[in-house]
Amino acid sequence: MTEAPTTPLIVVGVDGSPEAGVALEFAVEEARLRHGLLRVIYAYPVVGALTGSTGEELYPHLEAEAQEVLEQAAAAGPATDGIDVEWSGMPGNPAEVLIEASKAATLIVVGSRGLGGFMGLILGSVSSQCVHHSHCPVLVVREEH
Repeated sequence: MTEAPTTPLIVVGVDGSPEAGVALEFAVEEARLRHGLLRVIYAYPVVGALTGSTGEELYPHLEAEAQEVLEQAAAAGPATDGIDVEWSGMPGNPAEVLIEASKAATLIVVGSRGLGGFMGLILGSVSSQCVHHSHCPVLVVREEH
């Protein structure tokens, strides 16, 4: 594990699923309890890795979708008054993006099941990958907590 940051950083992955909403609730509470910074991350696919093209025409669309997912998570999520929150859409495999973010984090929070589908079968479970490869503790929450 890497050295803990001086200001606690709680990272949470969101994808629009109900489980991600519950993970966001837990992450907000952890940020409050630890007087830390909350970083909410939505990772979207890198088109070239899937299609072999550069996908330049799709990137503005993917970035707009990412912004929409983050806005919906903010609107549906718990109040974040009194804590610093960064909302970030990032291209890449969700597990890889969260594992990279874990290098600077105090805690990673993920839902037990996301949108998944076919891509989930190819890439593996994000929560499982985070548990096995993150550089900080990982909290996996279930919808029915």
